[in-house]
Amino acid sequence: MTLPPYPIQPADTPWPERDWPRGALPASADAARLSALLDRAFDPAAHQAMGETHAFLAVQRGRIVAERYAGHGHSATSTYPSWSMAKSITQLLIGFLAAEGAIDVDAPLAAPEWQGKDDPRAALTWTQLLHMSSGLEFREDYVDGAVSDTMEMLFASGKADMGAFAANKPLAHWPDTVFNYASGTSNILARALGAIVGGGEAGMRAFMEKRLFAPLAIARTIPKFDGAGTFIGSSYCFMPAEDFARIGLLALRGGVWAGARLLPESWIDFARTPGPAQPEDGRGYGAHWWLEMFSPGGFSMNGYAGQWVACCPHRDLIVVRHGNSVNEAGVLRQDAAYGWLVEAMACFGA
Repeated sequence: MTLPPYPIQPADTPWPERDWPRGALPASADAARLSALLDRAFDPAAHQAMGETHAFLAVQRGRIVAERYAGHGHSATSTYPSWSMAKSITQLLIGFLAAEGAIDVDAPLAAPEWQGKDDPRAALTWTQLLHMSSGLEFREDYVDGAVSDTMEMLFASGKADMGAFAANKPLAHWPDTVFNYASGTSNILARALGAIVGGGEAGMRAFMEKRLFAPLAIARTIPKFDGAGTFIGSSYCFMPAEDFARIGLLALRGGVWAGARLLPESWIDFARTPGPAQPEDGRGYGAHWWLEMFSPGGFSMNGYAGQWVACCPHRDLIVVRHGNSVNEAGVLRQDAAYGWLVEAMACFGA
């Protein structure tokens, strides 16, 4: 598979420090159409159809070219939930240690629950878990607590040690044969990462700050930890919309930031290369990043109820959308919000 090249930071555009450089939409953009789409999304009349939109941010060629917030507690300085966008952040964090040789992603992860004699889970690799193709049983459901392993893990019996809760699940499929999107998988990975970093919650916080947040000038992030001191790498990393865009820019630049290589290009390539088993609904999935949902050759961080950071290499474009795509009747309207964002991205010129 040939991956599209990473666009380089334009020579006349400084890398964002605490403030982002601003710019105008390109002449080829459909500014009127984009404005109309934003008006619709932020209008309370749209809530029934697509839920609430709280923040929209577009970065093209390294500059912020469009931005809007809902007000009433939603602004440029507000922190927004990641939900499952945290999975992509977990993948980047693993990459720092993989680049140093502290983690071999093709080797077994060696969870303590899998060390029994002849336990087939002992052979499961970091890569299989990152691809969501480990074969572990896990029911990803966000509504029905009676069947949901996700809700049990995040809010009930599993919250004391989410990695252990997920690692105790049996194999349901042969590895690399079935795609099973599972938040438990991400917390197994986060727990294993934390064990290598060392120092418990404090050690992991320091690692995240030193290796990812500080270099990108991310100053208002709030990662959450479970009862065992493990970063909840499936679901919980709060930050402003601009800072989610910084994560996207690091990935869109192939691991380079301000002229320094923070992550190998091959690690970002790994994130955006399809795994051996793919979702049945036609979406693409790489290593804890979604593929080609918003643009050909694009990749994205996706979170529940309409949190998205979409990276589009051929337009050198990052679009961030935060919201709550659940309508007044409590019905999830994420598909409608997704369709709206695809329309909005089409407004940007090449």
